Amino acid sequence: MALKKKKGWLYFIVNLIVMGVLALVIVFVTLKGIDRYTKHGEVVLIPKVEGMSLERAESLFAANGLHYEISDSAYVKSKPGGVILDCIPPVGSKVKEGRIIYVTINRFDAPLVQVPDVADNSSSRQARARVLAAGFKLTEDELIPGERDWVYAIKYRGMELSIGEKVPFEALLTLVVGNGEEELTEDSLSVDEWIEDESMPINEESWFE
Repeated sequence: MALKKKKGWLYFIVNLIVMGVLALVIVFVTLKGIDRYTKHGEVVLIPKVEGMSLERAESLFAANGLHYEISDSAYVKSKPGGVILDCIPPVGSKVKEGRIIYVTINRFDAPLVQVPDVADNSSSRQARARVLAAGFKLTEDELIPGERDWVYAIKYRGMELSIGEKVPFEALLTLVVGNGEEELTEDSLSVDEWIEDESMPINEESWFE
């Protein structure tokens, strides 16, 4: 009876050991599979792609096992259109192979921006501050007869702009500003001409000669 009981305990312990070993094997195989699937420990550095065209950057990303997507665009006048300006994660970051890199590219054309409403409601100083703050550039003022330093219009390439009109970012604009000389009206001109005519000497022939 005691011998059977002893054998029973031995059998139980052996089974317990076998089950423990099997559990360890299963855990080990599972972890190895996860490592292989996620490429645990295998990282690459994001290459320097800033300033590159998309074609060159795509080849470089592919060579490093990476993919890319265009996430945004901006405009930098000093750089060619279509080149990469920035990427997320940034250049030099360590990522796993297969990671998607989000890039920002430079636009080919300047974006259109609404011109500030400064005509007939601003002084020259106020208008200049608002126009420059909006990202535009200014030529010398175009002076016309009118109230001094009062802005009467704003022009782009010689054409007056309407309220809400859009032109390319950093476009060169011109403010039409009064020079302080009142514009002569048609009535005042007629009076001046009449006075001038009245002041002219009149040669009359005598009827009695």
